[in-house]
Amino acid sequence: MNEKSIHFFKLVRSFLTVYLPDQRAVSSNTIKSYREAINMLLNYICDNYSIALGKLSFKNITREAVEAFLDHLEKDRHCSVSTRNHRLACIRSFVKYAGAKDVSVQAVAIDLCSIPLKREAKSDITSFFSESALKTILEQPDIRKKIGLRNLFFMILLYDTGARNQEMLDLRLSNVHFEGKAPYIVITGKGRKTCLVSVMQKTVGHFRKYAAIFHSDHVPDDYLFYIVRHGQRSPMSPDCSEKFIKKYGIAAHAVNSEAPDDLHAHQFRHSRSMHLYRNGMPLVLLAEWLGHAQISTTLIYANADMEMKREAIERATSKLNPLLTGEAVYLEWEGDEDLIRRLYGLSL
Repeated sequence: MNEKSIHFFKLVRSFLTVYLPDQRAVSSNTIKSYREAINMLLNYICDNYSIALGKLSFKNITREAVEAFLDHLEKDRHCSVSTRNHRLACIRSFVKYAGAKDVSVQAVAIDLCSIPLKREAKSDITSFFSESALKTILEQPDIRKKIGLRNLFFMILLYDTGARNQEMLDLRLSNVHFEGKAPYIVITGKGRKTCLVSVMQKTVGHFRKYAAIFHSDHVPDDYLFYIVRHGQRSPMSPDCSEKFIKKYGIAAHAVNSEAPDDLHAHQFRHSRSMHLYRNGMPLVLLAEWLGHAQISTTLIYANADMEMKREAIERATSKLNPLLTGEAVYLEWEGDEDLIRRLYGLSL
């Protein structure tokens, strides 16, 4: 390593180990996301520009290289626009920090921070499944096997709490409070925000069966969901949970077409929210339950529910309305070329 590369990697280390955790006080998951983005960029530059990792410096982190990396994420790795933008935001944050620490890096920081975020096609429709589909999905795990029992309880708790996948994986046994008449779990969400989430008594029953097999020793600091590696309990990875959820989605879709064949963990959160909204939970309470800072974020569920809109419109439409009676009044305009032109914008 030369002097410039040593300086570069010292700034990377201080960004990840001092600035983010101590000065910004961000969560370990956020730091992991920044680390992944920087690693992916450096690996891409090394592989595509034939540069050894130990020789990298800020002169290699050019606008051209970063833009090529972003295109690679979309075209070769098939990442979404939001993932592309997130990686760019991580890179921007790092070079801004480096520029503030070293004036010689400011030109690089200014150049990279001028790379625009890619416009993302927004949709007000959120993906969710029906309660019938949920029933079919939960019938897929083979609960005669330990792993099937674990996977079933994971999906039940994921749905009942509306938690995000990572929030579920971060749960420890000490976060579970199922004694008494009001069982709940403590979830740490985005921005390290802690919230208490109530669960149904049926979920508690499933937990008892699960805990009897997986937590018979009842160690409070153990992860609620774990894998055993080399005789040691380790937290389950997001890829592991997404893998079995996708498998059950495909199996459920073969039985019930309402079950999505591209099932993923976040659809449980969306679907639980939609089911609560359809059954009368006000949006204000739904926003609080989901941990949304702004109710505008929760409005996607109101926008998505076309069935509720249709039913509301039908209730509000008079029974005498021709749309309901089937009686329609048609204009006698056949042969009136003037009217046809005006109607279709061919004349003023």
